[in-house]
Amino acid sequence: MGFSTATRVELSSFISDFLDKSGGYAVVDGGFATELERHGADLNDSLWSAKCLISSPDLIRRVHLDYLEAGASIIISASYQATLQGFEAKGISRDQGEALLRRSVEIACEARDIYNDRCGEGSSDDNANDDGNFRRRPILVAASVGSYGAFLADGSEYSGNYGDEVTLNTLKDFHRRRVQVLADSGADLIAFETTPNKLEAMAYAELLEEEDIRIPAWLSFSCKDGTSVVSGDSILDCASIADSCSKVAAVGINCTPPRYIQALVQSIRKVTSKPVVIYPNSGETYDGIRKEWVKSTGAGDEDFVSYVGKWREAGASLIGGCCRTTPNTIRAISRALPNKYAQPS
Repeated sequence: MGFSTATRVELSSFISDFLDKSGGYAVVDGGFATELERHGADLNDSLWSAKCLISSPDLIRRVHLDYLEAGASIIISASYQATLQGFEAKGISRDQGEALLRRSVEIACEARDIYNDRCGEGSSDDNANDDGNFRRRPILVAASVGSYGAFLADGSEYSGNYGDEVTLNTLKDFHRRRVQVLADSGADLIAFETTPNKLEAMAYAELLEEEDIRIPAWLSFSCKDGTSVVSGDSILDCASIADSCSKVAAVGINCTPPRYIQALVQSIRKVTSKPVVIYPNSGETYDGIRKEWVKSTGAGDEDFVSYVGKWREAGASLIGGCCRTTPNTIRAISRALPNKYAQPS
């Protein structure tokens, strides 16, 4: 049975309501895989960060906690590259793969519980408030869904070029079961991330409706400039697809250089009144062939945060970081936002 009109309205306004409770703005976490690597994880694997769901779940929990302690109010699960097809290619059964998807959300929820427990305990850390306690605030867990290109692990998530043989139905069939599992995992919402083209946006929107997904979602795109996603499709067209889906509660941009974000947010605001979520990368460029980040115009934490005011003025209300950003970046963003739960200066 489908949603009632009231329930559909509740889904579409979910993030708006969360923002109202949070003081108008909220902080998203930062780069996850690169932070795992900083702690010593070897992610040279087709599963990338999802490898740690098998080998280092405690490390995943630690990174989630680092971001919560830095001021994040939304943490994203380590399921970006966790696909049932990718697990099966590693000899992991379908049932085991589904369990790992659920575990990615459980770990994030455990980190939230640990953080909330600490809120009532004394701490001398500079992430604490004036009374020496961690700041209790509304916190959401988002279940990450990476693109089809992320599964291919050939860099096509950064080009959006899947070839003519990949159709709308191909993409829906690929994502369907993962979305079903994550929707029932205990997450507060689904984050469709680094969407590289209009076709995959259409697949997500149709899947949410076809499967009657009962938690809200956001849909964020990876862009190559101030007007287009990486495939060359117009951000206006892509954001319009997200806006048309009643299950999508926010629209935005991730894994895109900071210098393009202001113009992209302005374009998104032309086609939707839904909250805009942005979490850019550091500004460096990923080489899909060499599988490494190439230094270019990467922004340091101070430079990155200098953009926050412009992003807010353009219309963004959920702000964080993507690849190569760190808890220090998120702490600086938290302090820069007019948020009643922000970290003290």
